[in-house]
Amino acid sequence: MAELMEYDQRRELRLINEMMELLVTHHGGELSEEELDRSIDDLQQAIQISRKSHDGQFRKSGEPYFFHPLRVAHLAARHWMDFPSVIAAVLHDVVEDTDLSLEHIRENFGGEVALLVNGLTKVEDDRLSKEALQAETYRKQLLAAIEDVRVLCLKFWDRIDNMRTIGALAPAKQQRIAEETRKVYVPLARHLGMGYVATELEALALTTIYPNRAARYRRIIEQLKQETASSLRKIRAVLSNSFEHHKLSTLQRDRWRPFSISAARDTGRGLATLYTLEIQVDRTMDAYLALGILHSLFPPIPGKLRDHLYTTSKHGYQALKTTVQAGKYRLRVEITTRKFARFNESGVLAPGFDFQLSNFKSLMKSLMEGESAIDTESLRLASSKIRVYTPRGESRILPEGSSVLDFAFDIHEELGLHARRARINGKTRLLKARLMDGDQVAIERAEKPQVLPKWLEWAITPRARNAIRKYLRSQVKKNVE
Repeated sequence: MAELMEYDQRRELRLINEMMELLVTHHGGELSEEELDRSIDDLQQAIQISRKSHDGQFRKSGEPYFFHPLRVAHLAARHWMDFPSVIAAVLHDVVEDTDLSLEHIRENFGGEVALLVNGLTKVEDDRLSKEALQAETYRKQLLAAIEDVRVLCLKFWDRIDNMRTIGALAPAKQQRIAEETRKVYVPLARHLGMGYVATELEALALTTIYPNRAARYRRIIEQLKQETASSLRKIRAVLSNSFEHHKLSTLQRDRWRPFSISAARDTGRGLATLYTLEIQVDRTMDAYLALGILHSLFPPIPGKLRDHLYTTSKHGYQALKTTVQAGKYRLRVEITTRKFARFNESGVLAPGFDFQLSNFKSLMKSLMEGESAIDTESLRLASSKIRVYTPRGESRILPEGSSVLDFAFDIHEELGLHARRARINGKTRLLKARLMDGDQVAIERAEKPQVLPKWLEWAITPRARNAIRKYLRSQVKKNVE
């Protein structure tokens, strides 16, 4: 027992020290010495309050509860979140699970931390059913996220830790939480450009839903790692020597594909479907130099080169992607800059990330205006994006699979209601035509609205569907009167 307590103390101290170090490294330079000291003091006070509030509480696994908020805060610090966010992560369960009030947090840590903690606190109402409470909690989180997107980011770290430790819960509850994770939090993370979070959450959720397939997949990956370790080490060494010869600073990372249904199906298709060699460089031009060096050493496979450095992929990823023949192995390689690697991993949280806040707020409001608590299908569709252009060359970001109608409503509701047909890249097309990445679209207007119920089958964005529903309802009311 004494040994276990000593181990817990060491683990707690390690997490706290790493968290402090990350926060000072990421944000110390932008704070004055006085502000930094005050922020560190606030965090230490929050840690003491959380430790005391959760004292005697244990998770289903038997672990002291305090480790959960501590790990959530550690994840937040690792991914560029600031002092108020990490403090909120440390305190995120005290209002819900202890006697500490939100007002106490506001008085001691300010309104910013209180807003974040409140956004993460579940709705409680004895009059509501479990489903209604969940719906109200979703709405509360989305409303808070519209005001401060960090609420959702903290929820992601909270959910990741819960999914990693979900094994102690009853099987039915595990399944429910995993399905909710897939339908709600994975697409939300993708929409915020947080590729690491989305991938991690999806893999954890699917592992819970399909444990046997996931275990079989892990065994295959481990065997493949053993078989290819020596060859991959030699390939990386050849690349490193050549990069050094050209005075190119690089970082090489192995990326094995996380478990998913499609990944499990691809296990027999070779190394390139399960493994990616990621090469990080300092500047964008260095990425093209690295690509030239790579192709001079290992012949590229025709048709496999994709340039997403300047124009992001549909999932928001920025990199050069290619496949080469490296001896007996066909190898997938992604070349990106260190800055873009931070974008790819942390999305909206990474310094310098170009986040379209107005688009995000519009999506959140549209999701809450739908007919269900949260329009999970529209949310899923919105997480993969395409870029299309107006006749004047202005770009619009839309979900993959969007139709001409979605484009028209994205420009303006009146244009959508009066849309008659479109010209896509100079060719006349119907309103139901699906748009492709890079299309240039001009909408032809009718004098009067020509909205039909079947438009709901053609539109996929919450904004378009809500506007169509609203107009059709208004017409029904008018006819009744």
